[in-house]
Amino acid sequence: MALARHGRGVRRTAAAFASQVHPVFMLPPVAVSWFGAALAGEFALGVAAVHSLAVFFAVYTAHVRDGYVDFHVRGEDGDHPLTALGCRVALVAATTGFAACLLALFVLAGPLATLLTAPCWVVGYLHAPHLDTNPVTTTLGYPFGIALSLAGGYVAQTGALAGRTVALAAVFLVALSGVKIVDDAQDYDYDRTIDKRTVAVVLGLGRARRVGFGLVVGGLVLVAVLAAVRVFPTGAILAVFAFGAVAAVARRADPELATMLLVRGAYLFLAGLVVAVWYRPLQSPPPVDITVLGPYTYLATELVFGAIALALLVRADALRAAAGTVATLYPVAYLWDWYTLEVGVFAIPMRTGVEVLGIPLEEHLFMVVVPALVVGVHETRRRA
Repeated sequence: MALARHGRGVRRTAAAFASQVHPVFMLPPVAVSWFGAALAGEFALGVAAVHSLAVFFAVYTAHVRDGYVDFHVRGEDGDHPLTALGCRVALVAATTGFAACLLALFVLAGPLATLLTAPCWVVGYLHAPHLDTNPVTTTLGYPFGIALSLAGGYVAQTGALAGRTVALAAVFLVALSGVKIVDDAQDYDYDRTIDKRTVAVVLGLGRARRVGFGLVVGGLVLVAVLAAVRVFPTGAILAVFAFGAVAAVARRADPELATMLLVRGAYLFLAGLVVAVWYRPLQSPPPVDITVLGPYTYLATELVFGAIALALLVRADALRAAAGTVATLYPVAYLWDWYTLEVGVFAIPMRTGVEVLGIPLEEHLFMVVVPALVVGVHETRRRA
């Protein structure tokens, strides 16, 4: 009996099996498996390869199983490259490969790594038609697999879990759950006709979208908090900025474009976290030490940022608006600045020593430059 639906022969059959490899959704779990290994510091390549291969087989199982159910059982999809028999053969092959990797992990890395990896296949196999009919399980399935892949990749190297690894897994679980909710909204109309209870179907498109983006933001806030308490390296903030910028654009897009943007933003997020953990960019000494300017250091920085503010204001034709904002804020800022300096809240060592009305000259300039820069950025964005 034929295994491929669109032709016979080894070449067509191999192409049909290969069609179930979806890089967009397979790359993240495999990549975080390696990320988990990298978190351990020095890691064994062979063990990392076995774990990532196990993750690959689990995700392949999920794709084949979803395709089989959606086309051959539900009639939801319009086409599928594999026959029903081809799907069963692919599932047996992937399951066999996963079991072999699991056995190798047990021998090479121990029982904990095996226990953390085994559920990846279970989630993949049961996703359709069981887990994808409930709003909680249909949302958490893929993010949960990502979290398990990260934790399993780390434990395969170390034999034990660590707080930072668990925190990273939680971040991915929260943020990617938000992406999944936005993704499921694409099929809202059809899912309603087959009683498929995604979050969008249960809550409606508007509320589901708010929940989805809320979870994305929640994941980013969690990273920022963990970086602030030094669970994550300071450089993790760069990953927050990158994904946050993409999410801000996606927020105004339709579900299809928003999903595309968020998925690619998740790649940036992962890459940013890898860089933060591996290279720790913000923990290196600054390349240029401007304190060589001595008492003129603070003044020099104000001149630089003041020039930027002026350029933005001229470009946006907002000089008058900035002047009004500065004039309004200046009295409050002056009193605040004078009081905090008077009671010793902070000190300014790199300054000229010139004081005007009881506070350093540089502080007067600061109270002009900062609101002017804010107005300049705001007006430039508004007119873009």
